[in-house]
Amino acid sequence: MQENSERPIVIGIAGGTGSGKSTFTNRLKEMFGESVTVLYHDNYYRAHDELPFEERQKINYDHPSAFETDLLIEHLRELKNGHTIQCPVYDYTKHNRSEEVVEVRPSKIILLEGILVLADDKLRNLMDIRIFVDADADERILRRVQRDIKERGRDIENIIDQYLKTVKPMHYLYVEPTKMYADIVTNSGKNDVALDLVAAKIQAILDGGTVAARKDSYSAEGYFSEAMKSLDK
Repeated sequence: MQENSERPIVIGIAGGTGSGKSTFTNRLKEMFGESVTVLYHDNYYRAHDELPFEERQKINYDHPSAFETDLLIEHLRELKNGHTIQCPVYDYTKHNRSEEVVEVRPSKIILLEGILVLADDKLRNLMDIRIFVDADADERILRRVQRDIKERGRDIENIIDQYLKTVKPMHYLYVEPTKMYADIVTNSGKNDVALDLVAAKIQAILDGGTVAARKDSYSAEGYFSEAMKSLDK
């Protein structure tokens, strides 16, 4: 099969709530700027305009059915084919999808971040590199509390109730098992060694490295080999 140097590389970045996956993703975005496109699975939470706020608060947002993953798959395929998409935007303060959409343009590197991006086999099979950001459960809940209070306007009672009823059990049922699909497992979003490996791979692609059309050419062994060569330069 011929190689196509224009085919985008999709890097999936998964992990539990508060694991540091967003930090890892954002650090890569800061390093490469407009050279990479970022998609967040959270923006594909289903709209629930039919429900009042109180009922929307009770939804299990950590179950795979909470996401409109089919739309994400459609959009990811469009980006891989070089087309611009209109990405939905989720409003955490309202527990609902907003009326706003954001134009997302394709690039040579697409980062896809979310707790369950490795759970759906159709979505997973669109990825070339799969990363799982792991963290201790105590660290994750502390980070979640801090984030939800500061960034999402939540109160501590709501955070704890949601964590115990849905977040924690769903993590062990649906998120943690997807670690087995990862090419790379890192213990933190601030792990500089893991970040440097991924950054080296991205830089090699941006510098004109060929992108194999065959997905199996992106084995973990080949990935680490190419990344280490780039670091040695």
